[in-house]
Amino acid sequence: MDGKISTAAEAAEGDAIPHVHEVHADPKSEPCLDGLRAGATRPVAGKSPARWAYERIILYIRNFEDQLDNSHEVAMGFTGGDAGVVRIEGIGYFDPDIVTFYGSDSTGARTQLIQHVSQLNVMLRALPKPQPDRPPARIGFRLAVDLDQD
Repeated sequence: MDGKISTAAEAAEGDAIPHVHEVHADPKSEPCLDGLRAGATRPVAGKSPARWAYERIILYIRNFEDQLDNSHEVAMGFTGGDAGVVRIEGIGYFDPDIVTFYGSDSTGARTQLIQHVSQLNVMLRALPKPQPDRPPARIGFRLAVDLDQD
C-alpha cells in the first residue's frame, strides 16, 4: 500500500483498468509493456473477450518487433498442432469470442487461423525476412495506430 486514500470512483476505476507486471532475468532489462497504448488502458468492462485479447496481442507484437533487428520480422508459432510457423500479416477479431490471424507459411501459402479466445496460445518468433534487400514489414506499428484511433 502506498498510503494514498482513493475515492470510491478512483478505486473502482483502478480495478477496471488492466495492470501489467513483468520480471526479467536481466536486471537491466526494461519492462516490455510499460508503454501501453491508449486502447489497452481503457477499462475492460464493455469489451468482448475477443476485443480484449486482440488489444493485448497487438501490444505484445509491437513490443516484440521493437526488439528485432532489421533482418527479421515477426511470425507466430502454434502450440499443440502441426500448423508450424506463420508470418503475421494481419489480425482481427469477431465479437464476442473469435480472434483471427492472417499470414503466410514458410512456403508462401496464404494462411488464416480462426481461434476461440479460450484456446488462444501464440508464440511470437523472429524469422529472417523473405526478401533481404527490402525493409522489414512491421505490422505491430500499424496495429497499434489502429488501436489508438478506436
